[in-house]
Amino acid sequence: MKPMSKLFGFGLLWWLTGNPFTALLILLIILYVLERRFVGLSPSLTRPIRIRRRLRKIRQELALNPHHNSLKTEAARLLIEMKRYGEAKRLLDDVLRQVDDSAELRVDAAICRLKQGELAEGEALMLEALKMNPRVRYGEPYLRLAEAFADHDREKALGYLQTFSSLQSSSCEGYYRLGVLLAKAGKPEQASQAFREALDAYRSLPRYKKRSERRWALLARLKR
Repeated sequence: MKPMSKLFGFGLLWWLTGNPFTALLILLIILYVLERRFVGLSPSLTRPIRIRRRLRKIRQELALNPHHNSLKTEAARLLIEMKRYGEAKRLLDDVLRQVDDSAELRVDAAICRLKQGELAEGEALMLEALKMNPRVRYGEPYLRLAEAFADHDREKALGYLQTFSSLQSSSCEGYYRLGVLLAKAGKPEQASQAFREALDAYRSLPRYKKRSERRWALLARLKR
């Protein structure tokens, strides 16, 4: 929405409501809905409420059936989304003691450790998951490892990102993170190329995939 149309819209809403504060609130709500619908960078206002509600229900069910591993796994993933990695880690470790052949569970448990700064343990667990299933989550483990090591071991992070990019050539996030690391490493031309590849990848995506990758494409455009 262009500035003039925003101003006109605000004036119209003010005239309709008779109150500038109500008009501003309505305009902000409209802009938020449009941004969520067509851009998708702003956070969902209802998602945290739905997560807490579901988590509360799972805990009630676990109180009746404390050995239900599927519920524990679901709760752990919701806790990861809420960035409560310590709680998620405890649940996942409990499940892994009983189900030790799941690459997916190892990935989640590794993410919790990486997010808490336990890099060596998280890396080992992630590599175990990849050994069990090299295609687990379509290469995402390499992206998470690169993210974790970006500020601690740049060469290792670059290696993981390059592996990820070879597996997921359509990932804007992978190219963007690669560009950021290359820029930090003093390789501006290679960084610029990575940002260009992020934009090229975004343009080639089908419409349904563009929403999830739009944030990284916009960031890549800004970096260029």
